[in-house]
Amino acid sequence: MKKTITLMIVAVLLFGCKTSSVTSTKLDRSSQVGIKGNWVITNVSYPGSDVIKVNSFQIADSKCFIGSTWNFISNNNKGSMNLTKSDCPAFSSPITWFVNKEGQFVLKVLDAGEKAKKVRDGYVLQVANQTETSFQLIDNINVGGQNKQVTYQFEKTN
Repeated sequence: MKKTITLMIVAVLLFGCKTSSVTSTKLDRSSQVGIKGNWVITNVSYPGSDVIKVNSFQIADSKCFIGSTWNFISNNNKGSMNLTKSDCPAFSSPITWFVNKEGQFVLKVLDAGEKAKKVRDGYVLQVANQTETSFQLIDNINVGGQNKQVTYQFEKTN
């Protein structure tokens, strides 16, 4: 798995688990069906969040994702994400996604009208603590040679 990470002293920016290859594309249908629907990210946490800034999905600071809304359609692996937090860049995009048998959540952020097969890069996160009304996506990042986890907490809205 190829990871692109940029670390700068003073204003630290980290780019999450970006990859152009996935080891398994065999789907975990039960996990996918459980994620189907409308969700909101209620919290983003990671060690050192008071001094380290994480640029999530090469879109915005990870804290800008708190309050973002996500729609997951399990039968065609499409959906959307919307960032609307004040003092953050507004962002809205279609996405494609799936959960593989290893519990990896594979995400591609698309430009409007863009086909997923044309997008070479995506993000691989781990699905954790999945219930009917919540789940977490965990991104592993490298900070100064140490592995840290960024946890995105999702809560169901419908």
